[in-house]
Amino acid sequence: MVRQAKAQRILTHDQIWVALDRLAARAGLSPSGLAKRAGLDPTTFNRSKRVTSDGRERWPSTESIAKALAAADSSIESFARLIDDEAGDGRSVPLLGFALAGASGAFDEAGLPSGKGWTETALPTEDSHTFALEISGDALLPAYRDGDLILVSPGAPIRKGDRVVVKTKGGEVVVATLGRRTAKALELQSFDASQAGRTMAASDVAWIARIMWARQ
Repeated sequence: MVRQAKAQRILTHDQIWVALDRLAARAGLSPSGLAKRAGLDPTTFNRSKRVTSDGRERWPSTESIAKALAAADSSIESFARLIDDEAGDGRSVPLLGFALAGASGAFDEAGLPSGKGWTETALPTEDSHTFALEISGDALLPAYRDGDLILVSPGAPIRKGDRVVVKTKGGEVVVATLGRRTAKALELQSFDASQAGRTMAASDVAWIARIMWARQ
């Protein structure tokens, strides 16, 4: 009788982090929110912590995972199911840190995720083209805080007053409220009322997409 060895499944860096994202989502939290509830540094599960400055993969500690499970009132068995590629509700979307959004090759001409640097996070959406950006820093206060996730839809209709992400042909990424939009120009309003608005030529805009909602 010939014995056939079963293929061994290898746990990957992306799988463990996606599972933590899904765990946070099921608890109605962002990764930073889950870390706070678990009594950890708020940046423990942020995307910026997942790879070192020299490009090496950084894995979460077993202690941090245990605390996250307790904070989310979840078990190690349920976490193991979240690690599975087919776990979750099929609503994982591409995720990129906001600081990397202006990098060349991060998006295609239509404003859809492209190239390296993207991971995944679990967010409720039925739109297959949506993606998420993780806010870093305080530049977008009071609308968005450090660690917040914004869900962006390149295909959603945009109206005056909507919050949007704009990518210029020069590589700048702007998050603001849409004021007036004409064939020649785009008027944007800052979230900070003390700051002046901004007008840019339509010819300078690579793409504009609507922010559907944010998770804090």
